[in-house]
Amino acid sequence: MACIYSSSISSISTKLNIAYLSNHKPKFVCSLGGAVAEPKTVNATEPLLLNAARGKEVDRPPVWLMRQAGRYMKSYQTLCEKHPSFRERSENVDLVVEISLQPWKVFKPDGVILFSDILTPLSGMNIPFDIVKGKGPIIFDPIRTNADVEKVREFTPEESVPYVGEALTILRKEVNNEAAVLGFVGAPFTLASYCVEGGSSKHFSKIKRLAFSEPKVLHALLQKFATSMAKYIQYQADKGAQAVQIFDSWATELSPVDFEEFSLPYLKQIVDTVKRTHPNLPLILYASGSGGLIERLPLTGVDVVSLDWTVDMAEGRRRLGPNVAVQGNVDPGVLFGSKEFITERIKDTVKKAGRGKHILNLGHGIVVGTPEENVAHFFEVAKGLRY
Repeated sequence: MACIYSSSISSISTKLNIAYLSNHKPKFVCSLGGAVAEPKTVNATEPLLLNAARGKEVDRPPVWLMRQAGRYMKSYQTLCEKHPSFRERSENVDLVVEISLQPWKVFKPDGVILFSDILTPLSGMNIPFDIVKGKGPIIFDPIRTNADVEKVREFTPEESVPYVGEALTILRKEVNNEAAVLGFVGAPFTLASYCVEGGSSKHFSKIKRLAFSEPKVLHALLQKFATSMAKYIQYQADKGAQAVQIFDSWATELSPVDFEEFSLPYLKQIVDTVKRTHPNLPLILYASGSGGLIERLPLTGVDVVSLDWTVDMAEGRRRLGPNVAVQGNVDPGVLFGSKEFITERIKDTVKKAGRGKHILNLGHGIVVGTPEENVAHFFEVAKGLRY
């Protein structure tokens, strides 16, 4: 199997041969040719995911899955019967820890992500909301005027969400550096979209009306979110998160020129602020449907860009350039296929990503109804790979 990865900076030809371990788990043996930058020294005490995110030499791509703790797991379904409120599940320390650890105990991923929601900070910002089964997020008082924005408070996480910090501290102890503990936040434009629209949206007409008719009002709201999310990332890092993913789920509803005005500056501001206090904290940016914005995403300064499955991994690598790591990007629907099909798609993604600076993941979260045994197979194959 031959894999060619080229960029405007360099061209690397990677030959991959499939071998098998004694227990028949697939293994990649990879030899590199061409001019390759000297790999950074590996810190053996650090989790694999952190080494990959920082561009250090690793023997395989680390793997975790978005929404790996969730409704496809029988153990989670059982817990939901006892605790039907999503906010209770995501705001109670014991439940947050238990749910976050469910996939860790079964699959041993290389990343253990906090069970929470990007909207969790809103109550602490004086934005009442709820997450209703069958309806999703509901913002009780949508923000659409300057007066509404003035009511929004900047976020103080240690006061508003102490359970997040407590849960992260416990997770670090439980995982014991065998995997990286991941935190996450919502990006300013995505949070603003929910708050202006009043919940989820198909056309985003309300926030675009605000952006294009009263941009100063939207910029004021985005600034509050940028300041608050930077503080939230710092708080999560101080409490135990070893990497943090920023979700800008709705930024791809913007044209490139509007992304440069209403999303990019605030993402960069968050990254710059966090890097001043936590320079070694890997930051991951995920924006679904980002094919039209790929070249702009590294301009935020993040360490890792997470691609969705609509982008060919080799093409995404080329467009991102050599200075940023990549995460992804297997189609979540692949997990409904046969085990042989899942295996081939994993191999294809890893081959196209090339050696190093790659975190294997899906291109979006695990879909409800995904067979749990197929998720187990995904992890088994992924953890058996070798470069």
